[in-house]
Amino acid sequence: MLELDPEQVELGASPKTKHEAIRQVARLLIQNGNIDPRYVDSMFEREKVANTYLANGISIPHGMPEDREYVLKTGIAVLQVPNGVEWNEGETVRLVVGIAAASGEHLGILRKLTGVVSDEEEAARLSFTADKLDIIESLTGERPEIPVKNNTTDFAKYFETVIINPTGLHARPATELVNIAKRYQAQVKVRSGAQVADGKSLVSLLQLGAAKGVTVHVSAEGADEDEALAALKNAIESGLGEEETSHPPLLNRDRLNWLPKKTVAFAEGVPASDGIVVGPICQHQPKEIKVEDSPSSPTSGRKQFKNAVEAAHKELTKLYDEVKVRLGSGQASIFLVHAEFLQDSELLQETEKLIAEKHNAAWAWQQTIQIRIDQLKKLDDPVLAGRAMDLSDVCQRVLRHMLGIADESPSATHVPSVLIADDLTPSDTANLDPDLILGFITAKGGPTSHTAIIARAMGIPAIVAAGEAVLEIENNTNCILDGFNGKLYLNPLEDEITSAEELHEEVERQLNADFTERLSPANTTDGHNVEVFANVNRVADAVKAMEYGAEGVGLMRTEFLFLESGKTPTEDEQYEVYRDMAKALNGAPLTIRTLDIGGDKQVPHLDLPKEDNSFLGIRGIRLCFARPDLFLPQLRAAYRAAKEVNIRIMFPMISTVEDVEQVLEITEQVRAEVNAPKVEIGIMVEVPSAAILADHLAKLVDFFSIGTNDLTQYTLAMDRVHPQLAKQADALNPAVLRMVDMTVKAAAKEGKWVAVCGGAASDTKGASILVGLGVKELSVTVPTIPTIKAHLRKTSLTDLQALAQTALACRTAAEVRAL
Repeated sequence: MLELDPEQVELGASPKTKHEAIRQVARLLIQNGNIDPRYVDSMFEREKVANTYLANGISIPHGMPEDREYVLKTGIAVLQVPNGVEWNEGETVRLVVGIAAASGEHLGILRKLTGVVSDEEEAARLSFTADKLDIIESLTGERPEIPVKNNTTDFAKYFETVIINPTGLHARPATELVNIAKRYQAQVKVRSGAQVADGKSLVSLLQLGAAKGVTVHVSAEGADEDEALAALKNAIESGLGEEETSHPPLLNRDRLNWLPKKTVAFAEGVPASDGIVVGPICQHQPKEIKVEDSPSSPTSGRKQFKNAVEAAHKELTKLYDEVKVRLGSGQASIFLVHAEFLQDSELLQETEKLIAEKHNAAWAWQQTIQIRIDQLKKLDDPVLAGRAMDLSDVCQRVLRHMLGIADESPSATHVPSVLIADDLTPSDTANLDPDLILGFITAKGGPTSHTAIIARAMGIPAIVAAGEAVLEIENNTNCILDGFNGKLYLNPLEDEITSAEELHEEVERQLNADFTERLSPANTTDGHNVEVFANVNRVADAVKAMEYGAEGVGLMRTEFLFLESGKTPTEDEQYEVYRDMAKALNGAPLTIRTLDIGGDKQVPHLDLPKEDNSFLGIRGIRLCFARPDLFLPQLRAAYRAAKEVNIRIMFPMISTVEDVEQVLEITEQVRAEVNAPKVEIGIMVEVPSAAILADHLAKLVDFFSIGTNDLTQYTLAMDRVHPQLAKQADALNPAVLRMVDMTVKAAAKEGKWVAVCGGAASDTKGASILVGLGVKELSVTVPTIPTIKAHLRKTSLTDLQALAQTALACRTAAEVRAL
């Protein structure tokens, strides 16, 4: 009898086509030394002249008799495809048994296979088993004593890196990781501590509970393992596509510390979305879907499950498109996460396995999901634990389709009301009608849940985790929901209602006024103009920035061209991006910062040597000097664009006068070669030495741009991405402000101007102090542009200067923020 080893069996494969499935099973045969690669073409030829599909989801691809010379030794390989792949019209294959036959040794296994083919239940069991030995035993009649490789053992090739996402490896970045891993044939494992996850399973990754700052060990094994690891390292270290989100301050926070005169808060929870509203209570109490198990035909169960999953997927696609139009792709991506759950091999295989064991489909699905929900709820990280609601949302959606249950919308009220629920799913929240739902409060949930994220995007005031007492409040009870402070007041007095409504109207007026006036300049009450620019990464960001009232781009992070593409962009590619982005600004300046790689931004495909302390190593301008193959094409691309559009160039991580002298010499040579016009040249002030030497540096360049994020971490010797130190690394620390003051004064003596493009500029308190210190340009995150401009219009330069001087005299960041 021919032997069949675990290495010749691959579980959980997901080929998209018959052609891909044959290639994957052929790869197993090649790796086992059964066939010459030329035999693969012969297997495809066989498919043209014969149907290799047997029955019950099993096929036996093999080559033509005349090509047996390419069979090195007789053997078989088994590819399990739990989700199925279309073989021919009407034929779905879940077990692909590739055969390399140079003799008759394989006939014994074929006889066993015939037995499996005729047994529908056995075929179904093998299609979804998680144990390779089940397949080997069924085909050979013997269960070998070869242990299956321990899933907690890492593969030989690996890398380690730190999760930099603000809320850890939560659903959206984990979905991006899974999608990248699925592009490669190699198996991928992600380990955090002693726990290991399948890199192609979203549910498995979420159960790691990997928070920000956690080191993960990522390993891969397979034909394209090196490519997979490079892509994954690049993605994880650049944040897995998670963009910075910002919620600009609405008003002076003191004004928002609203309190009624007499009424005591009935419930206090966690503020999830700002706002204050008055209205009657409307309780939302959907019926829980409970499924009892009962014997069921595996064939009808699989069909029922498959149809329900497909219907749910179509709904989610539609919901994604609708939310994207209303709220933007950031909020809509939540439903891409939900769609990924429906493709999760771990969930699908376990459900199908239970169905194959004659459990009914609805019970099998609910049972499989509930186990994962319980596991997620046990995680210490509240963000990751909160993803249990996402999984529950997906579970309920599929169950409704399987059981024919209509969706119970929480917007069933016909009167504008304050909604109360035990909890709301993201789908519930996305479908809320803002004209009828004034706000909502939930007994459970958290401020980082997808429900809260959507509520903020929709502008619906919300409180979460308020406790079960709120579920006992009678319908139509009048209330005030204070989303600013997380409090619910019942049966308030008339003057309290009036006060709350006045604050609500004031907030609405302020927001509308800020956005309406977003295109007006930021002139202080005494006529001083402050230019408000935007920080951007992509062309689309520049377009949005102009819509929000930006007067130009003060920081274009060119490293994202290198981080996101997985390869080094060519000079032509960079030129086209710079040109198109500047054109989107309609003549306003585009400030291009040359490549700033190193520190917390690493690019695997650049093959940079690993450093013990990359923040103090070859990063920023030092890398540009060390890698002219990267630096010179970027400069040429920028200067080529400058022949057509308004470009400024600045250089990162300048620490010495020699740095500036060297970069100016290189830059002038490139400009002359390209025959481009002269442009404004600036440098980033990000390290204390640059601030201290600002009087000398100001003689050499046209402007300074202060990066307060890096300047803060270098001044305070605190890693700004360190999970324990990040909160202390405050740009309003007096030591940092004194560095800014020193820089501005030195620039002013030489008649040069200063910008700030760090996080401090996007904070209203920070913006006030910076302008008071003499900063001429603030480059901020796009959503904060209207608020920052409006804030500056309300005060005088004289007052801002007095505030700045007071801040310089403070001892701590807390004292500065209390001003």
